[in-house]
Formats: sequence, C-alpha cells, structure tokens
Amino acid sequence: MSDTWLNEIQWSEDGLVPVIAQQHDTGRVVMFAWMNRESLALTVSEGYATYWSRSRQRLWRKGEESGHRQKVIDIQLDCDADVILIKIAQEGGIACHTGRESCFYRSLTDGEWQTKEPVLKDPKAIYK
Repeated sequence: MSDTWLNEIQWSEDGLVPVIAQQHDTGRVVMFAWMNRESLALTVSEGYATYWSRSRQRLWRKGEESGHRQKVIDIQLDCDADVILIKIAQEGGIACHTGRESCFYRSLTDGEWQTKEPVLKDPKAIYK
C-alpha cells in the first residue's frame, strides 16, 4: 500500500497529529495521544495502536509494558484533516496508566475535579 494518504494529514509544526482513541463497541473515549508519520504508518501496518510519546521522545506501542494493547477497528480523519479518531478494541479493558478503563475519569463538579471511575487494577501490578 502506498503511503501517500499520510500527505493528506495536516501535521503540526512538530510533525504530530492529535489522536482520540474510542472503544469501538461502546463509543467511550478512552484516551488522547499524539502520532507522527511513523507511528501512524505502524498503526496501519500492524493493526495495533502505536503513538508518539512526547515525554519520552520515542515511539510508544500502546500496551508494550502493560499488555493493554489497542486493536484498531477503524481510523477516521476529521474534516480539517488535523485530528484522527481511532476506533479500537481495548485489550484488558484498561486504557489508562492509573489502572482505569479511560483516562477521562474525572468530572468537574461544583468547581472541583471529582474522580468518577474506579481503579480496575492497581498500576503497581500492571507496570514493573
């Protein structure tokens, strides 16, 4: 497959595109991350999400340490070609490094961030 489709994406000045990961069967947004050309191409070729870690400045295969990989079901590009939505099947049911289903587990209530989601697995048991 040709990679000319990568040229249609409006990459940021630092060569990244924001990516929303959504559980394909429930519609739940589980994660937000970044991809560069290489990570998006790997995601397409391997069928599992690979992101660009800005903090580590390297490719990050989701689940490489935790085992909580994201099998890609569909990849969509927004109308401005500057945001990607990947519909995934989250392996293990945990997307967040805190041991929760989603990274979006806090809600603003009465001017304070309230935790609304339980920890499904202690992060100490996930990460070595």
